[in-house]
Amino acid sequence: MSRQGAAGTPMCKADVARGGVWHPGGGGQRTGLPPRMARALESYLFHLSLVQGASARTVSAYAADLATLGRSLAARGRRGPARVSSEDLRRHLIELHERGRQPATVARARSAIRSFFAFLQDEGVVAHDPAGELEAPSGWRRIPRALTPEEANALIETIEGRDPLALRDRALLECAYGTGARVSELLGLRPGAVRWEEGLVRLDGKGERSRLVPLGLPAREALRTYITDGRPLLEARRGAEPPEEIFLNARGGALGRMGFWKILRKRATQAGLRGRIHPHLLRHSYATHLLHGGASLRAVQELLGHARLGTTQIYTSVDDAYLHSMHQRYHPRG
Repeated sequence: MSRQGAAGTPMCKADVARGGVWHPGGGGQRTGLPPRMARALESYLFHLSLVQGASARTVSAYAADLATLGRSLAARGRRGPARVSSEDLRRHLIELHERGRQPATVARARSAIRSFFAFLQDEGVVAHDPAGELEAPSGWRRIPRALTPEEANALIETIEGRDPLALRDRALLECAYGTGARVSELLGLRPGAVRWEEGLVRLDGKGERSRLVPLGLPAREALRTYITDGRPLLEARRGAEPPEEIFLNARGGALGRMGFWKILRKRATQAGLRGRIHPHLLRHSYATHLLHGGASLRAVQELLGHARLGTTQIYTSVDDAYLHSMHQRYHPRG
């Protein structure tokens, strides 16, 4: 259920705003939310639409449910998600019930709250998930789609040439697939974070959480070539002091999320990949391919920087096609 605009492309924050669901960058002006809660909700709705592929109806319903929650919390002095307790959330659900809301409506609100705070904990916005103790709704999470190893290889190998943008795109996608970094971690990468001799890179997640992950030889070579031969040419286009981030846009400024999205979409089209392509897909593929190759769930949790093992466990729910291929490959009567 991919959420698409008129041109058939996944919708961005501005598209959500045009649908009347949310006002991006407006500090919650249309919903009366405090700025911190407004920013957290904006990021979550973007994730829900683009990464999870939720329908327009689901995004709209969850936005309304969480805006109601945000106003209720603000009235009790909770102006940001970091100060919210399990009791605050429980009280809000009880109030919905007491106002005469239908059980299905309260259940949907509970599902939205659990999804919202699970996302915030994974992103490091909150240290503890206050919604984790609420009764778990069923069906709010879907198994993430992953590229096949062949598709991931085609995506990267399609990028050819020695011009600075080709070198950048190759390094960008090699690092994304080679480290499983979140988009924010990858775009915030600085030269000092790379330990060339050790083959490691430090990824700085939200909430001041950092982790070291291996950087394979193909990613290292692509990144070194870009930094040596490509980045200086992009720096020269800026005509001012270049940003500290490694990955630059065509004008020499720091590459942003939508810039990354456009690069991935362009390269996926060139590689002949079909289906919904988004930046988080490379992170999903990284985790899935590690587990299929025999990596332990605990190791993948550390590599992904997940605060909870339960978040990583979603990757163990492999699809029927994979199970069928493994049966054919390894069973004597397959």
